[in-house]
Order: sequence, then C-alpha cells, then structure tokens
Amino acid sequence: MKYSLIALSNALLFSTAFAGIAQRLERRSDRVRATHPKIPATGTTEGLDNDTNVSYSSNWAGAVLTAPPSGTTFSAVSAKFVVPTPSGSGAASAWVGIDGDTYQNSILQTGLDFTVTDGEVSYDAWYEWYPDYAYDFTGISFSAGDSVSVSVKSSSSTAGTAVIENLTTGKTVSKSLTSTAALGGQNAEWIVEDFEENGSLVTFADFGTVTFTDATAGYTGGSEGSSGASLLDIKQSSKVLTSVSLSGSDEVIVKYV
Repeated sequence: MKYSLIALSNALLFSTAFAGIAQRLERRSDRVRATHPKIPATGTTEGLDNDTNVSYSSNWAGAVLTAPPSGTTFSAVSAKFVVPTPSGSGAASAWVGIDGDTYQNSILQTGLDFTVTDGEVSYDAWYEWYPDYAYDFTGISFSAGDSVSVSVKSSSSTAGTAVIENLTTGKTVSKSLTSTAALGGQNAEWIVEDFEENGSLVTFADFGTVTFTDATAGYTGGSEGSSGASLLDIKQSSKVLTSVSLSGSDEVIVKYV
C-alpha cells in the first residue's frame, strides 16, 4: 500500500507538471507574437522631451544608434544582460537588433520574452526578421538571474544570423535567416519592448531593471559602443513607464518606474 501511495503521488505530480507545460505551450501556439518598429508616443511633439533628451515611444525603451559612420552600415549588434524577475501581470521583452527606428522596412533581432501569467513567470527566447513574425528558439531555457548573451549579424542585406547563449548553463542556440525585406543597416539598438501579440500591445509587465552590458554595434571596418546612442522611454496614456540611462561606453540601463 505504501508503494502504491508513493506511485500515485508521483503520478499526480507528473500529471500536474505536464498539464502546466501543456497549458504554457498552448498559450504560445495560440499567439501571434511580433515586434513592431518604434511607435512614437501619442500626445508628444516629435517625441522629444528637451529637458531630458529622451524620445518617447509607446513600445520601445532603450538606446538606439540612429546612423552608422559615413559610408558604412551596421551589420552586427550584441549585448549581455541578466534575466529579470517580472512581477504583477503581463509581459516584456529584451532584445538587440538592426534597424526599426529611422529605417522601418525591416528589423533583424533576437531576444528574450519574460511573461507573468496567473502568477507564473516564463521565459522564451526568440528570433525575428520583421515584417515576418517572431519564432521561438527550442532547446534552451532560462531562469531568473541567468546571464544571457544576445547577438545578430547580417552577412548581406537579406541574410543574417541570430544567436542567444545562456552563459550560466553554457547552452547556445542560433538561427540563420533570410528575408526579402532588405536591411538598411541604419540603426543599432538595445531595447526592452512592449511587444505585440495577435495585433495588439500586451500588458506591459513590471520587469524591474534590465542592464545591457558590453553593448556593441559592428559596421564595415569597425565597431562602437552605446555611449553615443539616443534614448527612448515608453510612454502610454500620458504615463511614462520606463527610465533609461547610459553608463560608460557600452552599458544601457532600462528601469521600469
């Protein structure tokens, strides 16, 4: 009888865990997740606050290099960050990408979603070549506090690679991509986003703080950090939801406020 009870208990635990995984996979399969190019916040003039030199967007918070050195194009963007612990409800995403700010025809990007659903926190790594939708990486997982490396690199205007590495576990995944939507190589960015799901912005989660370190943008013949980037904060319904700052030559700090 004792062994029967143990077996029954284990079966119930497995069933509960499997049900949770199945429900999460169902939520992911039901959704159409997409990044949108930067959307200027409504109710602002040219999106600029002259006191803080920060532009406002309804979906992007972070830092953007809005032009490469003369005669070059951005071809690589990378950074590291620590996986945050979001609270409340909703979702947000931390990513790096090429284009999508002043050049909005396409974006090559990769990053990590963090979602809170009924008190359960989940993390999903993804890649995207906008205007196509985002696709989840498989074979990699994340937990709060893990160190992450994210990078994208274009080999031409219509081909590139997205790479995510969990530096804590040592697991790396990558995806080679092609698209008919050519990159312009005009922007390089480090962003926390209120992304779209099924055509609408998701409820923006309190993600705490995401600090992009080793933030680097590569171009023909060289590279640069984030120190010269323009700053973006998310503003929705006249309320500013983030506070972005730069530190040193290659650090972007994005805080939920």
